[in-house]
Amino acid sequence: MSDTLVKPIIVKELLESLQTKIEEEKQVIVHCCFPASPFLGNLIRIWRTTYLFDNQSDHKSKLIHAENITISPNWTAVPFMRDFWFTLVFSGLPKDCKSFDLKEVISEEGGFFVGSIKRNSSDIYRVKISESYI
Repeated sequence: MSDTLVKPIIVKELLESLQTKIEEEKQVIVHCCFPASPFLGNLIRIWRTTYLFDNQSDHKSKLIHAENITISPNWTAVPFMRDFWFTLVFSGLPKDCKSFDLKEVISEEGGFFVGSIKRNSSDIYRVKISESYI
């Protein structure tokens, strides 16, 4: 008995519907740098209410995962006089998005903010974090 593998033929409509699902599942990765500080004992954290806001629409991408930084109410110690890097993973942005803001939406001062991040084809970014004073 011979084992012959036949390449399956996938209906065009099915391929198109799968492509839509793939685009819906895209994620945005933002590598963030919290700049070195001359102060001892700096602490940072990220809130679940951190989003990417599309500058061309009302869309906001939700925070899915945070790496190397704690989620509020917990704190992460920042090394003295060294840049501190962490990574945030967000749900996908709309296909026609050209630029977006990273904003921590919180009810106190000091939320992270990076404005007008230019969209790229890889949806992987490196940004320097600053604080906004609401």
